[in-house]
Amino acid sequence: MSQAADLTHADVDRLEDIVDKSALVEVCRSFFDLFSIPIRVFSRDGALLADAHETRAICTYVNTLPEGKLACSALVGEVKARDPEGTVEHPCFTGAIYRVVPIRYQGRRLGRFVIGPYFPAELRRVPGSLLVIDDAIDGEKARLALGEMPRVRAETAERLADHLTRILDLIIFSGHRSFLTSEMHVASVRESFRALAEKNAALQDAYDKLKELDRLKSNFLATVSHELRTPLTSIIGYSDMLATGIAGELNEEQAEFVETIRSKGDHLLALIGSLLDLNKLEQGRVSLSLVHIDVPALIDEVKKTLTPVASKKAVRIETRVEGPLPKIEADPVRLRQVLFNLTENAVKFSPREGVVTLGARGVEMAGGDDGDAMGLVLLAAPRSGIELTVADQGPGIPADEHAKIFDAFYQVDGSSTREHGGTGLGLSIVKRLVEAHGGEVWVESELGRGTAFRFTIPEVEP
Repeated sequence: MSQAADLTHADVDRLEDIVDKSALVEVCRSFFDLFSIPIRVFSRDGALLADAHETRAICTYVNTLPEGKLACSALVGEVKARDPEGTVEHPCFTGAIYRVVPIRYQGRRLGRFVIGPYFPAELRRVPGSLLVIDDAIDGEKARLALGEMPRVRAETAERLADHLTRILDLIIFSGHRSFLTSEMHVASVRESFRALAEKNAALQDAYDKLKELDRLKSNFLATVSHELRTPLTSIIGYSDMLATGIAGELNEEQAEFVETIRSKGDHLLALIGSLLDLNKLEQGRVSLSLVHIDVPALIDEVKKTLTPVASKKAVRIETRVEGPLPKIEADPVRLRQVLFNLTENAVKFSPREGVVTLGARGVEMAGGDDGDAMGLVLLAAPRSGIELTVADQGPGIPADEHAKIFDAFYQVDGSSTREHGGTGLGLSIVKRLVEAHGGEVWVESELGRGTAFRFTIPEVEP
């Protein structure tokens, strides 16, 4: 509030801070051109801000005389040093007059302007003070030189000074207004910067807290998953032994119970594996073993693996490979995991007697690792790669959900009564694994028209 008040009153201390110097020089030059009277403007501390004059013949002559030159320099120093409360006239030994006028604004003295030298109109002869300034002075030369000096009546000089004061007031007011605007803009920018700095600090603090929470979450997941896996492995192992009859023959109902225990154990073990995978991917601790990948063979392998599951829903899995494919290197286990997750999802969400399509084709990708930087995408050389697609004929995904489905634990239908199970980890893991290979994954879907997940893997660098 105090800063705003200061700007409103805008106390001005220095003339040079608010006045347009070029405008000041132009006014002085115009004044001199009209009246042939020199004009100089000084700041409060004596700095010359504008000067319009021509050296007069009498000044040139006096400065050729040793004593005259000293007297002239002393006089100029006296005039320049005067800082009067009101208008004063300072006489020159030549008989001329300097009129010193203070420059005031908002009750403060900011500087002064000096009019002159000029001769009073009533002066008719060479003054004695000039004739005694130096023993070598020539009275006739002095008289002729004085004849070129402009002559001004006292009342005219007063009107000229008053007129010039008004003009300077306008220049100062205009400069002050610009100064105010500039200062208010600077204050606004400074306040915005302060607010932004506070927000940045708050965001950094929130980021640090979230980072710490994420670390604790990752450690918790890793610990819990590890502690769960050990007893779960024993449960699955003993279920297998019971199912094989090691502990004795089981009747049909007992065998069914044991099979349920084993299948649910496998499901829980897969969930724990997904949690561990996600934790490793988030912490960047997953290393890829890159080898040359036969993409058509990999697609066929995934198809054969999931065909029994799809057959239970009368879903047909088809493959479609278009043309020759570029050579790619990838981690076969991780790439199989990506395709398996996407295909398993496609089967799960397909209607009975639906079709799931696994496709592959060569594409041009944006080149370089700096593709995210503004403008570099246009300059980067294109790079070949393979685009793999898993498409289904399911219910589709709303457009406003497309950006969220790759988040961990997020599900389009998150209700407790949802038709399809799952933890919401599969697509998050898919996204991280694809990006770890230098590719990109996205979804294309419309409600009622099915869904297609597509991802790219770049070609091997030459």
